[in-house]
Amino acid sequence: MNMSIITSPSIFTLILFSITLLLALALAIAICSLRSKPKGLLPPGPRGWPIIGNLFEMIMNRPTHLWIHRVMKDMQTDIACFRFAGVHVIIVTSCEIAREVLREKDEALADRAESYSSELISHGYNDMIFSPYGESWKLAKKVMVTKLMSPTTLNKTLRDRTVEADNIVTYIFNLCQVGSTKSSVQVNVRDLALTYSHAVMMRMMFGQRHFDVPAEDGGLGPKEREHMDAIYQALDGFFNFCVADYIYCLRGWNIDGEEAKVREAIDILNRCNDPIINERMHLWRNKDGKEREEDWLDTLITLKDDQGKPLFTADEIRAQCKNINVATIDNTMNNVEWTIAELLNHPEILEKATNELDMVVGKGRFVQESDIPQLNYIKACSRESFRLHPSNAFMPPHGAREDTTLAGYFIPKGSQVLVSRQGLGRNPKIWTEPDVFKPERHLNDYARDSMGVTLMEPDMRFGIFGTGRRGCAGTKVGTYMTIMLLARLLQGFEWTLPNGASQVELIAAETNLFMAKPLLASAKPRLAPGLYPKIQI
Repeated sequence: MNMSIITSPSIFTLILFSITLLLALALAIAICSLRSKPKGLLPPGPRGWPIIGNLFEMIMNRPTHLWIHRVMKDMQTDIACFRFAGVHVIIVTSCEIAREVLREKDEALADRAESYSSELISHGYNDMIFSPYGESWKLAKKVMVTKLMSPTTLNKTLRDRTVEADNIVTYIFNLCQVGSTKSSVQVNVRDLALTYSHAVMMRMMFGQRHFDVPAEDGGLGPKEREHMDAIYQALDGFFNFCVADYIYCLRGWNIDGEEAKVREAIDILNRCNDPIINERMHLWRNKDGKEREEDWLDTLITLKDDQGKPLFTADEIRAQCKNINVATIDNTMNNVEWTIAELLNHPEILEKATNELDMVVGKGRFVQESDIPQLNYIKACSRESFRLHPSNAFMPPHGAREDTTLAGYFIPKGSQVLVSRQGLGRNPKIWTEPDVFKPERHLNDYARDSMGVTLMEPDMRFGIFGTGRRGCAGTKVGTYMTIMLLARLLQGFEWTLPNGASQVELIAAETNLFMAKPLLASAKPRLAPGLYPKIQI
């Protein structure tokens, strides 16, 4: 053995530092555990190790969400407590308990769980989605609801959404013309959904479709794709169960490799967003080139407080823009891709959906947002996909601001409460034939409702936008984007399986619940060629 290696000062220092760190870590967790000794009966959960609880099992059973649901199924419980180091993580798969979380105990559970990824995405908790419950959060939520998502603003941004709805059908139409003499071509449905979602978000937020050089074919340019990939990488980091999220002193060490990915993603988002934000702030605050509000960024910059000073700092505006980045893309993309996949496997349902479009809209014009209230079967198809195929296994975690109870169990202050989208949507206690794609079940729910089918689910039988204080502020724009994209794709094209395929494999990815492989399908125009407009860059 080479003794020089053992006696090397640098190696010795590293070993000594590691031992010291582990002892300090064990002591910190032990103290934290003693301080948070339960005052009542916790929800049932798997037996844990001293000090670290179930942290070892969390690390060894990836993806963690599958292990959590497997444990709860074996225990036959709809509420469970997992202890990751000094943090109690409460999982809920029952609609009754979910309503208790988001309604009766809403204020007590209105905090957000701190994490390395959420701090980076929110620019130091300067946003609405990830910041703790308090006055700053209330102000950000008020601005989002009354300014950015108000009926007046949504009407003003209607043209942005309509332009991109036109662009996406023309983009596919052009692919069909170039790709085959028979006017039919195999397309990547996920790519189409991402193109539309990103372009709509960009127009509403920044008033422009591209960061720099436009893509002439109507698709996304390289910088837009980099931006979009970074959004999904940041979201994956947020929804992952990372060791450092439960042991604060390990944050920033990149213990499991996830922190470096999140840092890279946020760097890309900042590199794309910041030049636009900085230039726009200069225009408004120096009054040398901007006279009226045209997009969400203008609104955020021009808002004033009671003293006439800017309501938001530059960092708060940056954080809100990243909020909009991560909140407006994943649901629409994921839902539309899964819905088209399910419809291809159920041709009779696909026929019903296109028949509804022909009856409500006809074939002489494209569907518009004003048609959405009458497209109940289309919305039922979308709801059923949200039930079966959410974008992530859990809703964003709620943090307990005080000691409270759920389903009669004690929930200590500082606990994280996660409502399971997966557990609700496929719970046999809630749904008959929970694994079957059956849109009609949603028509029955709304048979006596004069408002028709909506994408809201206040009874929490599955999770889309959530409800309560932490509910999504953009439910209307989320509905518009999702249903418009789905309806335009179904109205504008005949969709069939690729050559040689008998059905679509409905397999979810492991890190999130997107389709494991992007959906490929054959598209053929079904309307008169003259209806497809030119691409508007």
